[in-house]
Amino acid sequence: MNELVKTIVASIVDAPTEVRTFVVESGSTIVIELTVARDDIGKVIGRQGSMARSLRTILSNAATKLQRRSVLQIIE
Repeated sequence: MNELVKTIVASIVDAPTEVRTFVVESGSTIVIELTVARDDIGKVIGRQGSMARSLRTILSNAATKLQRRSVLQIIE
């Protein structure tokens, strides 16, 4: 799921080399912390959070296949 997030976000932002993810697994929960360039945060969050919500939905569906729960945190 880490590579999934990196691939999707890198295609959205202006500085794909600045995309960083850190994964923390705790029990049945996977927490993915996403860091992007300061200028690209708005693109990742999207208008009224629509892009962030879509990313979380995709992650949730992928995690369900693994019988796990996913959390996406966008670090500013």
